Amino acid sequence: MRHTGSAAVALTAAAALLAGCSSSDDTSDNPLAGEKAEAGTVVVGSNNFAESTLLADIYGEALKAKGLKVTYKHNIGSRETTYGLMKNGSVTVLPEYNGALLAYLDPDAEQKSTEAVNTAAKAKLDKKLTLLESSPAENKDSVSVNAETAKKHGLTAESTLADLKDIAPDLVIGGSPEFQTRQQGLKGLESVYGLKFESFKALDAGGPLTQSALTKNTVQAADIFTTDPTIIKEKFVVLKDPENLFGYANVTPLVHKEGLSQEGVDTLNEVSAELDTKTLLDLDAQVQLDKKDPLDVAKEWLESAGLV
Repeated sequence: MRHTGSAAVALTAAAALLAGCSSSDDTSDNPLAGEKAEAGTVVVGSNNFAESTLLADIYGEALKAKGLKVTYKHNIGSRETTYGLMKNGSVTVLPEYNGALLAYLDPDAEQKSTEAVNTAAKAKLDKKLTLLESSPAENKDSVSVNAETAKKHGLTAESTLADLKDIAPDLVIGGSPEFQTRQQGLKGLESVYGLKFESFKALDAGGPLTQSALTKNTVQAADIFTTDPTIIKEKFVVLKDPENLFGYANVTPLVHKEGLSQEGVDTLNEVSAELDTKTLLDLDAQVQLDKKDPLDVAKEWLESAGLV
């Protein structure tokens, strides 16, 4: 699961997008402060990239609507830091990606289904922590094609990686240098789907170099993350991955057990049930492209989904 590698780099780099645009009721100027949460207060944290902040606002505002007292610790940093704050109780709830979390806890663990990933991750978690139900929403690697290529070859949102088999020899694919040698990259695309591309262009991990090359048709296919707002802006077509080559990255709340009531658990599970990848992509686009405040976007979506 590449959220521990190239994806993590790209997601962390996105932090700058929200450095001055996070929720107005942050209660800590120092998100690394390690004080245990005040009794009766749910502290919702986020890692330092845009989507994590948005998800934290969604979780926190849903809990507030149920009458729970909520404070925020936004833009904390890497998983190594947030996991420590979760264990010591400084943070109560954190948006996580189940496959990436499992890979952090057990790099050798197999990932065969969302349920299996969650079961394995729970077994490796600190005993004070647990995962709640996963949402269908995933932020993970994908092979996406640009609008020109999609039109030329009749590729749509319903097309799969298998549909590239006959046309891959005419396409240049781009991604991070590691994408060329990883199973969750060119090796797997060939062994799982039989894809052999004309050539590979080394770019970055789903970042601006890759986005630009795909937009300009320097490459016709590229490794793009499934909730990257560039997909909407440039009309990229994300190809489905029915064999789950790229693993699992379901948005899943990580929770400090003692800090969240059953009502809080039920509330977050209701949120997860309503959140899918298409919805998350749209919400990310509102924040990152339209420059809306993530707190406002969170509140609007929760209301539209009937969750508040």
